[in-house]
Amino acid sequence: MERSLKLDEIDREIVRLLQVDASLTARELAEHVGLTPTPCWRRVQILEREGVITRRVALVDPRSIGLGVTVMVHIRTNDHSAAWLERFAAALDELPEIVEAYRISGEIDYTLKVVVPSIDAFDGFYKRLIAEVDLYDVRSVFVMEEMKRTTALPLDFA
Repeated sequence: MERSLKLDEIDREIVRLLQVDASLTARELAEHVGLTPTPCWRRVQILEREGVITRRVALVDPRSIGLGVTVMVHIRTNDHSAAWLERFAAALDELPEIVEAYRISGEIDYTLKVVVPSIDAFDGFYKRLIAEVDLYDVRSVFVMEEMKRTTALPLDFA
């Protein structure tokens, strides 16, 4: 059973602010939430220790570094053994073009989000993927337009 920390309004506001700008200082956070820096910083430390805040990262625009093609790769497999899953997980780790991977329900077993500079680069990625692990069916869907992209989670349920 998943454990979740019950957040009060101040905790939610701290998380909301850090999801928008993780570079905010304790002083800046404190000013926004109506606390002094020390208790505000303690709250941030608790949120980190409890696993609510897992990392602070810089988000990079893929196009700015030449990664203009996003592909959703849908995978079906006939092999659901532990050995196959181990090979598949290793392939996920070895292929940096895969930025997200999900085991899903329904007719598709896995969905990958892949970013590459071109269709030719995707073809090279695809060949490396199928060389690493046996797949029953692979379908690739090229993203034509990114309509919404956020890393901020909705906090109304926290």
